[in-house]
Amino acid sequence: MALWKRGKTWWADVTVCGTRYRESLKTTDHREARSLEKELVAKIQSGKVAAPTGKAYARLPFEDAAAQYLNQRKKRLAERTIQFEIERLVPLNKYFGSRSLGRITADDIAAYQQARAEDGISGRTINMEIGVVQRMLKKAKRWALLAEDVTRYPEASHIGRVLTAEEKKCLFLTAGQRPSWMVAYCGATLAVSTTCRGVELKNLKWENVNLFGKDLTIQRSKNDAGRRKIPLNEDAMAALVRLRKRAEALGCAEPEHYVFPACEHGHIDPTRHQKSWRTAWRNLREAAGLRGFRFHDLRHTAITEMAEAGAPDATVMAIAGHMSRRMLEHYSHVRMKAKREAVEKLSSGLMSGVSDDPKKTARVN
Repeated sequence: MALWKRGKTWWADVTVCGTRYRESLKTTDHREARSLEKELVAKIQSGKVAAPTGKAYARLPFEDAAAQYLNQRKKRLAERTIQFEIERLVPLNKYFGSRSLGRITADDIAAYQQARAEDGISGRTINMEIGVVQRMLKKAKRWALLAEDVTRYPEASHIGRVLTAEEKKCLFLTAGQRPSWMVAYCGATLAVSTTCRGVELKNLKWENVNLFGKDLTIQRSKNDAGRRKIPLNEDAMAALVRLRKRAEALGCAEPEHYVFPACEHGHIDPTRHQKSWRTAWRNLREAAGLRGFRFHDLRHTAITEMAEAGAPDATVMAIAGHMSRRMLEHYSHVRMKAKREAVEKLSSGLMSGVSDDPKKTARVN
């Protein structure tokens, strides 16, 4: 450690863990400078002072810092995770824009959270977006300065939504009304008939589909338990037959081709899978009067319907690709109607012999 003067102001020149820091102590008093030097070392060791490399990153405009952050993440994360990161960065880039990353304060983050909440965005989504900001600020060695003043939003305790029989009928009758919704229609049919996640359907190839044996094999999922073989019911078969005819008409029916191929500017590339059917899905659910109903909720609906039908837990877990009963309970929304019917079966008139006369029941034995 060393102290030196620049003009009348004392500066510290210290090396911590092999990294050199040169900071102005903003004092002309030597005794005070020695005390501030010790405080500086303590802050560096606790991560509250940006390293020289972090400073350069912190000076970047938020959009540039986000691009650099994303480029580095691509080298070590799965494609699906990167897609999530890209989606989270869209509103962040729009809000913070050219503002220097290092100048973002806890108040700025709170203002962003409030703005997103006023737009009707859920607490969970807001928290995931702030998670991206947190990782960027950590890279800039700035997060430790703000962490205590950043508050996460409460997240809804409900897991998802399950369609009633009437809502399900309305959704799929609406889906069949427009040819532009055909892919989303078939995807939704498969999801609610097989418990498949959206990412599993998008990564499905024709070599994974056995139309003769009436089953499909999930090769890519969110975890190892998700890799499974699923039998196909009549609805799922009808959806796949329709998709197969479309693929043959477009010349996209080779075994290595995706069932849901990428389509950009009217050009279909069967060697890449579709990234999203978000626009068609949103339009479809709005037309069906199901605002806020997520595509993933179709999986919830399928699992709940199997549970209500009395399917053994082991069977439901094998079809849905769950690793434990706890995860099964996480997704299975046995409706109040089914619960009420189950409880009613326990009733056997146990209270029929009890007198309603208060005089007779007032005395305690």
